[in-house]
Amino acid sequence: MSITDLLLGAALGALAGSSIAGWLAARHQRSRWSRLLARERARRASERTGDMVAMSAGLAHEIKNPLSTIGLNAQLLSEAVEDLDAPAEAKGSLVRRLKALEREVERLRGILTDFLDYAGGIHVEAVEQDINQVVDELIDFFLPQAEQAGVRLRATLHPGPLVAPVDAGHLKQALLNLLLNAVQAMRSAPGELLVRTMPATDADGTKVVRVHVTDTGPGMDAATLERIFRPYFTTKSAGSGLGLPTARRLIEAHGGRIDVFSEVGKGTEITVVLPVQPAMMDSAGATR
Repeated sequence: MSITDLLLGAALGALAGSSIAGWLAARHQRSRWSRLLARERARRASERTGDMVAMSAGLAHEIKNPLSTIGLNAQLLSEAVEDLDAPAEAKGSLVRRLKALEREVERLRGILTDFLDYAGGIHVEAVEQDINQVVDELIDFFLPQAEQAGVRLRATLHPGPLVAPVDAGHLKQALLNLLLNAVQAMRSAPGELLVRTMPATDADGTKVVRVHVTDTGPGMDAATLERIFRPYFTTKSAGSGLGLPTARRLIEAHGGRIDVFSEVGKGTEITVVLPVQPAMMDSAGATR
C-alpha cells in the first residue's frame, strides 16, 4: 500500500470518526431536550392538578358553609311545625319531610368533610409515644358507637409498651376510618370487631408495630380488594368512598403501609404497619 493510500485512509477514518461523534452528540442533545420537555410537561400537569385540587377544596368549603345553615333552619322549622295548632296527621307529614331534609344535609356535609380530609395536605408531627395508649383511647371513644350498631368490640393490646414516632391525631383518624368501615360492613349482620397491637419484624428486617383490625363481616372478593383504596369506590349505599383512601394516605405519611386480607363469607383483616424508626424523607419531601 502506498503512502497516498495510507493518508487517504487516515483522512477517511478521521472524517468517519468525526461524523459518528457528531451524530452521537446530536442524538445526546435530542435525548436531553426530550427529557427536559418531559419534565416540563410533568411540572405543568402537576401544577394543573394542584390547581384543580385547590379549586375543588375551595368549592367544597363554599358548599359546606350554607349546608350548615340549611340544616339548622330545617331543624328550627321542624320544631316550629310541632308547635303548630294543626291536625296531627298534617304536622306529622311536614315533620317527616323536614327530618328527611336534615338527614340529607348531614349526609352531604359528611361527604364534603371526607373530601376535604382526602384532598387536603397532610402535615405529620411525629412524636415517639406508646401506640397501645393511642389505640386504647380510640377504643374507649368508639365503643358506644360499636355497641349502638350491635357490634362486639374487643381490644387485645401487647402487654408491653409499643413506642413509635406517630402523629396521634392522624393515627387515630386513620384507625377510626378502619373501625367505621368494619362496622358498616357488618351492618346487615352485626358480629365481632377485634383490634390487636403487637411488635413485629418486617420482611426487610425493619422493626415495626402492627395494629390489626379484624371483623367478622361478609368479606371481599379479589375484584373488590383491588379497588378499595380508589377514591369514591364503595360497596355501601351510604359510604363516601374516601374513608379507606384517606386512612392509607395518613398511614403512608408516617412511612407505614396498610395490608389487607379478606375472605368472602368469613371477614376482613386490615393491618396497619408503622415503622419504629422515623421515616426517612428525600429532598422532595417524599417518604423513602
